[in-house]
Amino acid sequence: MSALVLALAAGAVIGLALGALGGGGGVLAAPALIHLLGFAPAAAATAGLIIVTVTTVAALPAHARDGHVAWRTGVLFAAAGVVPAFLAGVASARLPGSVLGVAFAAVTAVAALRMLRPSDARPVTTGRAARAAGAGAGLGAVTGLLGVGGGFLAVPALVGVLGLRIRQAVGTSLLVVTVNSLAALAARAGSGGDLRWELIGPFAAAAVLGAWDGRRLAARVTGDALRKAFACVLLAVAAFMLADAIR
Repeated sequence: MSALVLALAAGAVIGLALGALGGGGGVLAAPALIHLLGFAPAAAATAGLIIVTVTTVAALPAHARDGHVAWRTGVLFAAAGVVPAFLAGVASARLPGSVLGVAFAAVTAVAALRMLRPSDARPVTTGRAARAAGAGAGLGAVTGLLGVGGGFLAVPALVGVLGLRIRQAVGTSLLVVTVNSLAALAARAGSGGDLRWELIGPFAAAAVLGAWDGRRLAARVTGDALRKAFACVLLAVAAFMLADAIR
């Protein structure tokens, strides 16, 4: 199978995840770029951020038109992560690939387990607002360090910490992912290696189309069913990445 066909197929799956769940695209993009398309880890992290940013920017307006973006909450949550995302992006260039691989697998597994837990929307308290700032900063650090958008962590935090409904959390997470990804890309400017734009372009285009389909899918399938299905995919990715990092 040609690299172009693989890029289109992987992009469609990643866009579907972003459109339906508001996250998960970045955590799948890096393994796809490395193991399907032969990208070096550093280049895969940068390319993944580019793809996720393009996809979330394209998907955000439709969610906003549906009234599923909490703009003020999203901006504040994202702002807390900008500096950590930038600093972690700089630090990631100095860490061995095996360390990043193990960290990637661990974060993915934790995210999957959180997705499997039922979550209820709860009113926001003052203490929870402080926790939201901490969650935003932590999310930014993960984005910068591992080259993932972080939406798969943002959605549970927006629901559990800030009390958003699941569909509003999905839309708002696209805003958070966009801001954090741009900060992480700024830190990686000039250090992405061979980005192979002839594959990144079709990959991103397929992801944008997949995100539109994902939004329509989310309207027909319950949020719990989507989360559980994607959590299983994340656990499989985590196991694969861990085995690859320690072998």
